[in-house]
Formats: sequence, C-alpha cells, structure tokens
Amino acid sequence: MKAFLILEDGHVFTGKSIGSTREIVSEIVFNTSMTGYLEVLTDPSYSGQAVVMTWPLIGNYGICYEDMESEKPWVDGFIVRELSRLPSNFRSKDTIQNFLEKNDIPGICGIDTRALTKILRESGTMNGMITTNEQFDMEEVQKRLKGYATGDEVSKVTCTDKYTLSREGFKVALLDLGAKRNISRSLNNRGCEVTVYPSYTSAEEIIASKPDGIMLSNGPGDPKACVKVIEEIRRLYETDIPVFAICLGHQLMALATGADTYKLKYGHRGGNHPVRDLKTGRVYISAQNHGYAVDTKSLNPAVAVPAFENVNDGTNEGLQYVGKNIFTVQFHPEACPGPKDSGYLFDRFIEMMEEKKNA
Repeated sequence: MKAFLILEDGHVFTGKSIGSTREIVSEIVFNTSMTGYLEVLTDPSYSGQAVVMTWPLIGNYGICYEDMESEKPWVDGFIVRELSRLPSNFRSKDTIQNFLEKNDIPGICGIDTRALTKILRESGTMNGMITTNEQFDMEEVQKRLKGYATGDEVSKVTCTDKYTLSREGFKVALLDLGAKRNISRSLNNRGCEVTVYPSYTSAEEIIASKPDGIMLSNGPGDPKACVKVIEEIRRLYETDIPVFAICLGHQLMALATGADTYKLKYGHRGGNHPVRDLKTGRVYISAQNHGYAVDTKSLNPAVAVPAFENVNDGTNEGLQYVGKNIFTVQFHPEACPGPKDSGYLFDRFIEMMEEKKNA
C-alpha cells in the first residue's frame, strides 16, 4: 500500500506503508544510530515524535523483546529507507513489521531518507504527516501541520505507581520523567536499591523516604512545560542529598536553579555524538536523544559551571553544581542504544553517596 510523508514546508515523499495504516501528525526527527532501533522505538523520550532512521537498512536482526527500554513503544511513527523482511538473529522473537502492526504504529519505507535528513538539518525539525490517503488535500494538511504542537508528554510516559528494584546497597530514588529501563538497571547492577517514583511525586515524599541519592531521568518534550516538576526539583536541590540527572532531568535541574533552555535546530539523536570532559579534556562517544539544550550564558557561575560540551557544535552536555553533590549530563551514560564510554558516571554517583555517608 502506498504511503506519504508530507512535511510542513511542502515536501512530499512517497513510499510504502509499514505497520499501522492510521494517519498521524507528529514532529519529524532523525536518529543516526546504526543499530538499536528497538531501543529507539521504546524510548519514552520519543513520545510526540516520528523518527527517521538515517541508517539505510533497518530490521535485519529482528525484535528482541528483552532489549525494550519500556513496556511499549512510544514513537508516533517510524520512517526508514529499507525494511528488512528476513531478520537473522538467534535472539529474535519477531519481525519489526509485525511489531509495528501489533502496537498500531504507522510507518513508511522506500523513501530517500538521506534527502529527508538533509532537509531537516538545513531547515530544522518540523511537523509532518504520515498517511495512506492518496486523495489528501495539501491545503488542509498544511493547516493541521502548522497547528500541531507536542503537549505535556512527561505525564503520558511516567509510571503510574512507585515500585522498587531491591538490592542491599545504597537507596536511590529515581524520578521517572520518561526513564529508560537501563538507568534503573545500571544502578541496580551496581548494588543499589532503586525506588522509581512517578513524575508528579512531591519532593517531600522523596525526601521522607531518606534516599542516599536521587536520580532524575530522561524524558520527552519541552522542559519548560514541566512547571510543577521544576518546582519540586528546586526543593530537591535545596537538600544535601547527592543528585545525578540525565537528559531532561539535566535540563529541569538547570531551570530549577535559574538557568534557561532553548530548542536546537534539529537536535542530537544517535549513538555517535562526541562530548568533551572540560576538566580532563578527554572525549567520549555518547548516546543522545534531545531537542533542547541548556543555555550556558544564562548560568550563574556561583550555582553551576559547565562540565561537558558537545565537540560538534559546542553546546552544553553537562553541569557541575557549586557547593553541592549534584552533577548532570545531557547525554545517556546508560547507553541503550549506544556506546558504553560514559558508564563510569554511575560509579561516580555511587562514590558521591559513599562520601556523603562517610562524612
């Protein structure tokens, strides 16, 4: 069946429908990872977005359900150049096309994703529609595209009730803003007992549980839309509990302490982004998925200083908070998908909790 991708700027790509045939309007973003498409599909940070995979062949190792980063996929749509019909992998339990159909996710294959990515890089991220309606009205579609905006995505993806991954080590409170499973798994594997809290949990409840450390997770959407969460994070900042924050959590901590954020032209999404540690000068290859960044010009140097920067464009990739046991990063040290170069940051978080306990 024919499918069409219609962009806000008027470009139309014609391909073949994959997955669900329902029509969607979403923000179109691209991911440069060569592998890890299942982790991308199930990353809550993609809620409200349709993803273009720049790697030309997707689906060749099938679906390995144990690699999912949440209970279900969150992308609005999936856009690829070529979809592998015959996966080859001893771990595979399903095909990507069946996975998309089961989860009612529309997609399109057979289009020039290289040309599409160049458009998004040059013009910036924009809204688009995936449809199988060959009689679409361009004027009507353009009205829908220009009127679309992502809403409160965090409330959609957060857990509904708190739960605990038990171990005998440090107690970590993880605020779920759209957390990927490997964040809690990375802490749990290091001996931490992790209690995962919904995003709307009050700071008072978290503090009352007497955690050794607090983790702020990744998540979707514009950080400035999380007004109530920012207020609670400010209260967490005012304690002396060690805090480690990733991606959206990094942005929210910055907003909670008076800094500003802004939207990037086309964002950073993939498993090949170089970041430099400003203290040591060492460069790490990182996994990333974000469309917003912290404005370092808005930082109060008495509150926080830049700790990491993106080697490609110089944008901020991490902060160290002055006089606090708090550090935050824009990239993903849990690395799903992506390299494990920065996994040591979880060890650094544990060291902070040890120092605090022994102080």
